[in-house]
Amino acid sequence: MSELPAVTGKEAIAAFSKVGFYVERISKSSHYIMKKDGHRYLLTVPVHGKKTLKRGTLRKLIKAADISVKRFVELLDD
Repeated sequence: MSELPAVTGKEAIAAFSKVGFYVERISKSSHYIMKKDGHRYLLTVPVHGKKTLKRGTLRKLIKAADISVKRFVELLDD
């Protein structure tokens, strides 16, 4: 399994956008709610300035998006 990179919430949003997710709304607590038509889950991505996402949070977001860690890393590089 690929190593999880340290990414900010904005970087994660950009990567998930490349596979069809879009920001549906932004909560009061700076969490971006992302949706993909026909996809089972919503992604709730915390965006707190330049703070990086915790590895467990990022891993759960990747799993909920139904992509692999390797694919996520490739999306970051695009």
